[in-house]
This record gives sequence, structure tokens and C-alpha cells, in this order.
Amino acid sequence: MIKRIISGFCLAALLSPAFYAGAQEAAPVKNKTIILATTTSVQDTGLLDVLVAAFQKGNDYIVKAVAVGSGQAMQMGKAGEADLMWVHSPDDEIQFVAEGYGTDRTTFMHNDFVLLGPAADPAKVKKEKKAAAAFAKIAASGVQFVSRGDNSGTHKKELKIWGAAKVKPAADKYIEAGQGMAATVKIADEKGAYVLADRSTYLSLRKNLSLKILCEGDEILLNRYSLILVNPARFPKANAEGAKAFFDFLLSKRTKKIVDNFGVDKYGKKLFFYDYPAK
Repeated sequence: MIKRIISGFCLAALLSPAFYAGAQEAAPVKNKTIILATTTSVQDTGLLDVLVAAFQKGNDYIVKAVAVGSGQAMQMGKAGEADLMWVHSPDDEIQFVAEGYGTDRTTFMHNDFVLLGPAADPAKVKKEKKAAAAFAKIAASGVQFVSRGDNSGTHKKELKIWGAAKVKPAADKYIEAGQGMAATVKIADEKGAYVLADRSTYLSLRKNLSLKILCEGDEILLNRYSLILVNPARFPKANAEGAKAFFDFLLSKRTKKIVDNFGVDKYGKKLFFYDYPAK
């Protein structure tokens, strides 16, 4: 009889709501880590650190950013190695979404590219209004040009301008750095060479550079940044919930305020311009 009572008690405990509640509480917690594949320019300028700190304050998510070129960032997305991408290579972005790797592509801010070169300007490009004309002069003059050479958004833009110029520099004058934006600019500075850079990175490095802006303002030099969520239907292990939380934060009034003020105190002007209609 005693054994039966004890057995009945155990069975009742197993079937009780309290037991099920305890079992549910023991289930694995949701993924707190968000993998962001992004460009080196937003990291090199310091904007990424500011935005990640603001997002992480007051919630449990941790953003792990991998700063590479846009091409590499989208390769990470295609391999399911990222949850969210922050990139600036429009043609590749459109293809990425069309092929089903990403969703909700949203362009939300911009800066622009500038052509940097030595103050002496041996290629005589300073008076050129069109970037393609400036590139043609660089090729004709036989001076050195440093390229990122990394399949990044900047590299793709540079190749587009060379295409518009309908000329290529001599192989021995064309240096492929294979590095991020800041490192590439520093190499060009050391060599007294020309280089295409985003304005924000240049402004963040300007005080330590001898290079000057020699061509700017051409429409082809516009540089737009977009966010893309990795498609959870294609990658079920992606942290879709966390990625959407950071995505929404980056498209919020709070982020607009941070971006609009970033760089003003330190560099005397904004480094990026926020385009997305704030919520």
C-alpha cells in the first residue's frame, strides 16, 4: 500500500503543471549573439562601436561584428555565417536578395568617395570634375595607384570608374593592397600614390596623412549603405530574432540622432548622412 501511494504521488508530480513549467524553464535560452558582417569603413571611423554600445545597453544581445569588404560580407551571408549584413555594393546586394540569401534590404545612410593623392598632384587631376577623367590622367601619367583589391564595395566602385575611363593603369603602377580602407589609405600615403577612399575614413585619418582630396563631388562617387537580413528560411540556424532587433534599432530615431551627430565634434563635420525615414 505504501509503495502504491508513493508511486501514485510520483506519477501525479510528473503530470502536474508545476513539473511541466520546470521542464520548460530548463529548455535552452534563445541565442543572444548576433553576427554582423559589415564593411571596414564603419568600423575604422568608430561609428560601429558607438552604435553597438548604444544597442547593447539595456538588452541581453551581444553584437559580434566581422568587418570585411562588402564582397566578403555577402559571402559570409551566402555561407550562413552571418545574421545581418551592413554593406555598400548595390549591384551585389540586389543579386544577393534575388538569389534568396537575404531579405528586407534597406538603404539607410550614405557618404561619398573621394580621390586622394599627393599635394603635388603629379597626374594633374585636381581640376577634373569627373572621376573617370581623373582616373584616365592617372593612368596616362604613369604614377602609382593603390587599390583595395579585395572585392569590397570600394573596390567595385573603383573598377566601375576605371571602366568609365576606358583605360587601365600599367601593371607595375597598380598596387593591390588586399586590405581594409584605413590600411589601404595609409599604404597610399606612404608611397605618395593616388587612392579611392570613402570620405569618412579619410576624415578620421586626415590629421596623420599627407594625402589631399583632389577629385570629389561627381555623381558616380556617391556611396550608399544598406542593411540586409539573412533569409531564415534558407538558414534556419540564423539568429533571426536578434538580427531583426538590431536591424530595427539601426532604422530608428535613436540611430538617426547618433549618425547625424557622429564626427561633428571631433572632425568638424558629419561623417555619414542618415537617409532612412525615422520611426
